[in-house]
Amino acid sequence: MPKIIVNLSTFIAMYLTSLTICATAQTPKTAAELRVIILRTQHLGAHGMGYGERSLHELASSIRPDDVPSLIELHSDRLLRTGVAFALASQCEASIAPTREAAIQYKLHFFEAQEVMDLIADFDACSADSKEKATATRSELTALSDTNQAKAAAEKKEKAENDARIQRHGLKMTDQKQAASLTRQEREEVYHRSLKAIGLDENGPLTPLQRDLVDRIYRTMVLGEPSKPKPQ
Repeated sequence: MPKIIVNLSTFIAMYLTSLTICATAQTPKTAAELRVIILRTQHLGAHGMGYGERSLHELASSIRPDDVPSLIELHSDRLLRTGVAFALASQCEASIAPTREAAIQYKLHFFEAQEVMDLIADFDACSADSKEKATATRSELTALSDTNQAKAAAEKKEKAENDARIQRHGLKMTDQKQAASLTRQEREEVYHRSLKAIGLDENGPLTPLQRDLVDRIYRTMVLGEPSKPKPQ
């Protein structure tokens, strides 16, 4: 009976130890730990130290899916961006959705998220299903990137057209006859642009002298009142 009790106690102790080790292994790593792991997976290649297929396998055995959120945050470090991309790819499917979401939220550039998908699609340790999802997600990211660029180009064009229009109206305001042809809204656009040019905001904090200047500019530009002559 004592022997059975001893064996049972030993078994329980071993079981509890294994649970502790497992729980420790599953704890997400800190940014500092991930940094060290990533840098250690660089290897000398034709173009110096860098990352490759060997790095992917080493990273796959050193980090876990729970580390993906921390990896995405670590991506802000310019010196680690390539290594982080490989680290994310080493987690195969676990990295696909978080990487896509990070690109949509502008935490990663679209082309960097696309690179992660390419690495997953080419990594032999990833399942066929993961590779297929990575390829599909890459196509989606390409479409999102194209849409984003088109939107940015349209906004840039619209801003340039608005700037040119306000500038034309500003020139008209230097001539009394042409100024009379401007609407109240067009005058206000020139007024607000003029304030911005001299670093003032009518709704911001202003000194008494600045407030007086803003009022005089408003009366002259928007209301069309003649400017007061300077004191002799």
